[in-house]
Amino acid sequence: MLEKTITIGKLFDFYGSLLTSRQQEIMKYYFYHDLSLSEIADNLDISRQGVHDHLQRAEKQLQQYEEKLSLLASYRGLQEQADILRSRLKDDSPLTEAERQELLQAVEKISACL
Repeated sequence: MLEKTITIGKLFDFYGSLLTSRQQEIMKYYFYHDLSLSEIADNLDISRQGVHDHLQRAEKQLQQYEEKLSLLASYRGLQEQADILRSRLKDDSPLTEAERQELLQAVEKISACL
């Protein structure tokens, strides 16, 4: 459940502006302010079921955007490449030619995304 919440939060960071203003508002209440469906419903003067429906549609849309655009997957790939570079650069041992090529490939993958 926590993993799903984190993923939806990250998807919202990438694609949230593509949602309707109402969906954005409900998503922020639910994921950022940790309000319950009932609390959100009271704040917005809509039914609890209405809040649930907005959340479900928004989550589905965010997942569809990711399927088409893959921004989160690309971001995670960049993070992995940066972690490889960071850990290797912190290591004081000399680089072999193969390691040097691996680091160069990591830099090229990151550069290709910029």
